[in-house]
Amino acid sequence: MEEKDVLEAIKQLKESSKRKFTQTFDLIINTKGLDLKKTENHIDLYVLLHNSIGKQIKICALVGPELMDEAKKVCDKAIMQDEFDAYAKDKKALKKLAEEYSYFIAQANIMTKVASAFGKVLGPKKKMPNPKAGCVVPPKANLKPLYDKMQKTVRISLKEIPFVQTIVGNEKMPDKEVADNVLTIYTQLLRHLPNERNNIKAVTLKLTMSKPFKVKF
Repeated sequence: MEEKDVLEAIKQLKESSKRKFTQTFDLIINTKGLDLKKTENHIDLYVLLHNSIGKQIKICALVGPELMDEAKKVCDKAIMQDEFDAYAKDKKALKKLAEEYSYFIAQANIMTKVASAFGKVLGPKKKMPNPKAGCVVPPKANLKPLYDKMQKTVRISLKEIPFVQTIVGNEKMPDKEVADNVLTIYTQLLRHLPNERNNIKAVTLKLTMSKPFKVKF
């Protein structure tokens, strides 16, 4: 895939789908030739982009007393260990929490309690604090670098359905930044596919209110 083809797709979408609000760009990559019933074909990546995705990523920290002050200062929400039981008993509050926050950070030495209280809801939604993303942290961690990194991180999961879809920017961002995000995600996914480009069926880009636009790859 070349930058010029992504930029052309962005241009066409902007010209054909003008709205009175700022639309977001979604990247959709359809795969082929993958038997997703086999776990060896599953892909679960956290891709660090060079640019933001054009919206704030809200992050919630699940912490003990050692990290509480830091979590309150840095994250969008901080839940103290002694509040876990209340959430565990209130499934409605847990579901609302899972919908409102994109990523969850957990203090490593209380991870068992985090899993017990939040796992039933966050697990199926693929939002449990994940060590691969750096979201399981020591009790005296500096959370600001992690928070900033997660603002430019997208998760690519290919386990049950043969395509991935993720936000890559908005129409107020420079076109080249959106294109760079597209190319970064595409390249990272390609590296993890067993037959690389031969496992890609189609790549499309769309705005919130537009039809998908096929991108050459």
